[in-house]
Amino acid sequence: VQLQASGGGFVQAGGSLRLSCVASRSTGASDNMSWYREAPGKQRELVASITNSGSTNYADSVKGRFTISRDNARNTMWLQMNNLRPEDTAVYYCTARWGAGWYMGQGTQVTVSS
Repeated sequence: VQLQASGGGFVQAGGSLRLSCVASRSTGASDNMSWYREAPGKQRELVASITNSGSTNYADSVKGRFTISRDNARNTMWLQMNNLRPEDTAVYYCTARWGAGWYMGQGTQVTVSS
């Protein structure tokens, strides 16, 4: 299984980015897909997750600014990030779970300047 994340980049504070994650396996059978991030010197943290039924969960630090979504017909998940802050700077990883298997893709760098 491969998860291909893209959409990262360099943006000024207050700007927006949209991350995408395309899976090589049907996401219709994935009960949970998530975005994690890892900043230099910090532990990896859960940013947002979405179940197959569409239930979402967000880290307190991104609530009201980030929106997670998925389209199983396209085997794709997105993370819309608005009002970005310098503290959002990190490598963002997409993950997906199929049954007992959990997979993580390569990361995409997001850099927010002040």
